Order: sequence, then C-alpha cells, then structure tokens
Amino acid sequence: MRYLILLLTLIAAGARADDAKPFNPSDYPPGVQGALRHAVEECESQDGGAVTFAPDTMRRIDLTGDGRDDYILDFQNTKCGDRETTYCGTGGCVLNILVTLPDGNVRQVFDGYVLRYKVMAAPMKRGAAHSVRFDLHGSFCGGFGPQTCVKQKAITVTPFAFKQP
Repeated sequence: MRYLILLLTLIAAGARADDAKPFNPSDYPPGVQGALRHAVEECESQDGGAVTFAPDTMRRIDLTGDGRDDYILDFQNTKCGDRETTYCGTGGCVLNILVTLPDGNVRQVFDGYVLRYKVMAAPMKRGAAHSVRFDLHGSFCGGFGPQTCVKQKAITVTPFAFKQP
C-alpha cells in the first residue's frame, strides 16, 4: 500500500511538471518586457542564436512592501544559443530587479552579476521593504574569486549597485 501511494505521488508530481506553463514575456508589463528584450539584444550582439528563457527566469514578488508586484529576472538558466558566457561568468549570472512604481510603470533598480541571491523573510512591520541577500564575487569585498562576499540590501524604488573597492 505504501508503495502504491508513493507511485501515485510521483505520477502526480510528474504530471504537474509536464503542465508547467512555458515562459512568455508578453505575460509581463512593458518595463519588464524591455529588460527581456535587452537580454535578447545582448545575445544577438554576440551572434549567439535564439534565446531560451527558462520557466524560472522571472520571479514576481512584492519587494518594496507597497502591495504591488515587483520582479526579479534571474538569467542563470537562460540560454543564448550555444554560448555559455552570455549571461553567466566567474562573477555569477545577470540578475535584474525591477520595482513597480505608484503610477504602474516599472523601474529597474538593480542590474548586476550575482552568484546567488535570497529574498529574506518578510519584515514584521507592514509595508516594510524586503531585504535581499546577495552572494557576490570576492572582489566586491576586497578579495578575489571564490572568497565569500555577502551584501544585503532593502529593496526600494531607488536604484543601487555594488562597487568594487
């Protein structure tokens, strides 16, 4: 009986994975579509071929605490034809954070390479911004390569970038 339940669970999980909706840029606001167009243009400029956005390229989440959807574009699993280094390199992969403004427009507040990121738990204070933890190339902390370099930033409508010392 236990094996039957396990088998049914695996079949159901497989069916859900097969039903996963493919990534469609037109499902997002014009400002987000612009960032995706830029990624396609970057691939074209390198004669990379067709761009394939992974289903997990886009994450929709309220980062600023204002009740509007914001967007994290993670190009880690995005493919530019057969080119390996269009969106990722030794410093990580391209990550864009776009926030929705009160007028409905979208503003890019971060565009950089990160090794990993993690949206921290929602703050207890209603309307407070989420913080994001960024694992960066060691050079952003005065080191090199694989050395640990962690930065954390509360996401607001103000653009930011990490600078190497």
